[in-house]
Amino acid sequence: MIMSTKNVPPSGGRGIKNPIYIASTASISPLGEDHKEIWEAYKSNHHFIQKYDFEGEEAFAAFLPEKLSAEIEKLRTESTHYRKLDLSVLFAIYTSRQAIKRAGWESEKSIGINIGSSRGATGLFEKFHAEFIKNRVASTQASPATTLGNISSWVGQDLENDGIHFSHSVTCSTGLHSILNAVAWLQSGLAEKFIAGGSEAALTPFTIAQMKALKTYAIEDLAYPCQALNLDKSRNSMVLGEGAGLLCLETSFSSKALAKITGIGYSAEKLKHSVSISEAGKCIQNAMKMAMGELDPTEVDAVVMHAPGTIKGDLGEVNAIKAVFGENLPAMTSNKWKIGHTFATSGILNLELAMLMLKHQEFVSVPFSDISKKPMRLQHILVNAVGFGGNAVSILISKP
Repeated sequence: MIMSTKNVPPSGGRGIKNPIYIASTASISPLGEDHKEIWEAYKSNHHFIQKYDFEGEEAFAAFLPEKLSAEIEKLRTESTHYRKLDLSVLFAIYTSRQAIKRAGWESEKSIGINIGSSRGATGLFEKFHAEFIKNRVASTQASPATTLGNISSWVGQDLENDGIHFSHSVTCSTGLHSILNAVAWLQSGLAEKFIAGGSEAALTPFTIAQMKALKTYAIEDLAYPCQALNLDKSRNSMVLGEGAGLLCLETSFSSKALAKITGIGYSAEKLKHSVSISEAGKCIQNAMKMAMGELDPTEVDAVVMHAPGTIKGDLGEVNAIKAVFGENLPAMTSNKWKIGHTFATSGILNLELAMLMLKHQEFVSVPFSDISKKPMRLQHILVNAVGFGGNAVSILISKP
């Protein structure tokens, strides 16, 4: 399929008839919320992972900056309705306000909203369940306050928006699946503008314990606890982070556009293990090929990888890239060594990093990994995410 838009690469991503433009992006993460601040943080070799006490069990994690957390908590004072919302919802409300403002969409009232989450209302669910175990009585708000759909619905309420609002979970690829959904709605003509992304507030004792039980979590007290893209590591080194990331997407070109989505790809592979992909990363191969379509692989300058810091996960994705690109490997990078794995939000933060690299024409590498060389240019970047069950998504973004 050849696009008619000038200077737009051909794309085979299903549903991509013409590019989708990114009007704005907003995020909250261990890096902060300001684009300039985030970019400066990416350019340094400093990471934001520390060891914390989770009810007597120490574990590495990457929390939001304290000042930003305090600002988000202030939302609880705005309305009695907000007082008992889960942090995952507050994260999304706060971030959506920033995204709308940056896009200049404050007066828009029919915007589609799709904000997904891997875990949903993690903190509240654990709180309500603990109360039930103790008292054998469930709180009145236990069901409505922990429904996954709360995230998009409350964002819609906060923005006084009457467009479509829906949430979903495809584990760690949820955020990029939100982009797929938004593209489908926009290209179908059912919506003209869409907010899409993910929100995750899962840094709780039970969640950390679950990750440790999978034997994927970092336990070595290294200079860089998460060794994402260190292919010589002998232990799994995944670390969790928290945050939200949203994109404002539209079909119309604007001189203010940050980037354009020129290809989308998705795939799944037969499950051999509940938490890992195949050694060849077949689902990632298929997703990247679909996203590139007819674009010559040599035109892809970089890949922002899922790379969770596990031995098999990192290697499987690298193998997938080698299988797709052969000897002409694009530059490869990841941000999980710096901010941890933010589950549903991770793909959106990957996209944000890709957009910042396009804007500044500077590649951000992993300081302890030598698998990649810096690209000569940055014009087209693939962004990957993979969830439990082998659900992979790739998004091709290009300079606007």
